Amino acid sequence: MSEQAVPARRDGGATGERGRRRPVGWPEVGLAFLAALVTYGIGIAIIWSVPDGRSELAGIVQYLVSGLAPLGAFAVVLWLRVKDPRALGLRRVAGKWVLIAIGAGIGVILLNILVTLVVVSLTGPPSNLQDDYQAAAAGGVLSLLVVIVAGAILTPIGEEFLFRGVLATALDRYGPWVAVLVSAAVFAVAHGINYILPVAFVVGVVAALLLRRTGSVWPGVVVHGTYNAYTLIVPAILAAVS
Repeated sequence: MSEQAVPARRDGGATGERGRRRPVGWPEVGLAFLAALVTYGIGIAIIWSVPDGRSELAGIVQYLVSGLAPLGAFAVVLWLRVKDPRALGLRRVAGKWVLIAIGAGIGVILLNILVTLVVVSLTGPPSNLQDDYQAAAAGGVLSLLVVIVAGAILTPIGEEFLFRGVLATALDRYGPWVAVLVSAAVFAVAHGINYILPVAFVVGVVAALLLRRTGSVWPGVVVHGTYNAYTLIVPAILAAVS
């Protein structure tokens, strides 16, 4: 991720074979989410096959599925429809945007802490929605490394490619705020109706804004990855010292 930022294309266009412009629109979104249903379905079947009592293994498998399923859907759209990866945000960006994205990720972490404190003050400690993930992160050095790769690198890549690269790019034809807010809302709801939803929505908004500013999905991947790394590493450290 280097070189200068490239402004986002307002039409979300992609150049197909023989120079024919192929826009990113509803056919691409439909294909992406159909492929995602299939890949997530396969992943869920694999997760269900994990024996009871193997929380560590279940957490690793869940992170692999959450990264590989959307990445597979993105690959289907790229291969069958769009052809040009730049049209889906696969562009290099200047180094300053990586630093800005890390800062934004830290801001999301602080928001997560604030939301958790508010929820605890109003309703008591929330149910842990990431037991398997955290069990995997606390399962030893090797398990933690695998989880960091799957959860803080692979998952942000897969989800940003799908929700920003495909969905936000397709929605851009309706205006910037539709693209930003709707893609963020779909992303948040996909993570469940729970106390994590507002944080997921903010992650989606920040990632979509960075996509519009830079024309690249990579800053959003960095924001997402920074936040996910925090949710993995901090609980692992606390478990190790407790």
